[in-house]
Amino acid sequence: MGAQAAQSIATLAAEYLAKGSVDPLPVFLRKLFEKLGATYIKLGQFIASSPSLFPDEYVLEFQKCLDKTEPVPYSVIERIIEQELQQPWSSVFSSIDPTPLASASVAQVHAAVLKESNKQVVIKVLKPGVEDVLTADLSLVYLMSRYLEFLQPELGRLSLTGVLADMRTSMMAEVDFTQEATHYQHFASFLDSRGYRAIATTPFVYRQISSKRILVMERLVGAPLTDLAAVRSVTGGSRDPELVLINALNTWFASVMAADTFHADVHAGNLLVLSDGRVGFIDFGIVGRISPVTWRAVETLISSMALADYETMARALATIGACDTAVDYSAFARDLEAFFAELEQINSSLVVTRGPPPGMADGRMGGVSASLEVDQAQLNRLFVQLVRIGETHGVKFPREFGLFLKQLLYFDRYTRILAPSLQVFNDERINTRSLAVQYGGMM
Repeated sequence: MGAQAAQSIATLAAEYLAKGSVDPLPVFLRKLFEKLGATYIKLGQFIASSPSLFPDEYVLEFQKCLDKTEPVPYSVIERIIEQELQQPWSSVFSSIDPTPLASASVAQVHAAVLKESNKQVVIKVLKPGVEDVLTADLSLVYLMSRYLEFLQPELGRLSLTGVLADMRTSMMAEVDFTQEATHYQHFASFLDSRGYRAIATTPFVYRQISSKRILVMERLVGAPLTDLAAVRSVTGGSRDPELVLINALNTWFASVMAADTFHADVHAGNLLVLSDGRVGFIDFGIVGRISPVTWRAVETLISSMALADYETMARALATIGACDTAVDYSAFARDLEAFFAELEQINSSLVVTRGPPPGMADGRMGGVSASLEVDQAQLNRLFVQLVRIGETHGVKFPREFGLFLKQLLYFDRYTRILAPSLQVFNDERINTRSLAVQYGGMM
């Protein structure tokens, strides 16, 4: 690890020398983390999703942490697949595409076809050595934190070792595909038991040919929620985009309370609109859990959003978080009102093009299509800002609620694309209130 760090720093130094300037420390660290590989990319992502634990400038900068790496040669991937299957891959698959669909720091994904059923699947493969590297690196980082706390006892107040222990648990879960398979299975059971399969789905996981290092799943093909034209095209214009969005919202809200875990990374690449109009939820590497007690406060929060009742909103947020001082609810409410006023004023980059969406030459949808380029940096700033408003008033949110808030902001963006006139917390078709009655009771 020391040699790799030295090489990475030397490479960055050479780049800065050629450029003639040096980036601010958060930018330097983000670039260094990207060069250091899997462990540090995952650390960066943890920092980015934990504004209650890290300074704003680091949270915002690490939101840019790139998790796209050079693919491992297919010959290596093929060998891993055969090791996990304990037989030649051709005994299970009729074909595997040697060109990956995606390659990240921890895994890469290949399309394949099952031999017996001829069904299209994807194989998510853990890159060689990643688990050992993460274990060694995280153990070293943890020991260093303990040593620092020994040298500087005041650092104990920051719970540094506790934070790093949480990081380790979170990151090691992402490299154990049996856990991700379990998350998929829990979500699938939730869809079936609650009757949501007609509006949403998730890939079927072939557990008998999956393992800790490979995950074989049904391949879902669809359009992301950030492209109105693509949504209309993939469904042949047979589904109202607003209804598709309402179905996605109802499914996700219900899963927050009724499923064992909820999907905590609903960016556009992980929510696909399929040809039959259903929403496909994919990639359960990051999940969250919210207790029934917290959910009751969340329901009050949602109701107060619908009514623009900022004092009730402030009290609900204080219930969700840990308060280390007496909260001035009136002042908290005023800051929340200012925040939501800013949220309403955001100008999204809406691109309107004349002519029908692709694949709809007859112009059934009125000859106009639209897509939205989501300003990810703006979304991240809003997320951090809301968490900081809470902290200003002595309210510290748990990480799981931070994950929940960020998903709400994602859905806010999708609403602006697919249904700009939809009032999410006032629309009777969106079942947040009925869920609270069914699962948690009213506060």
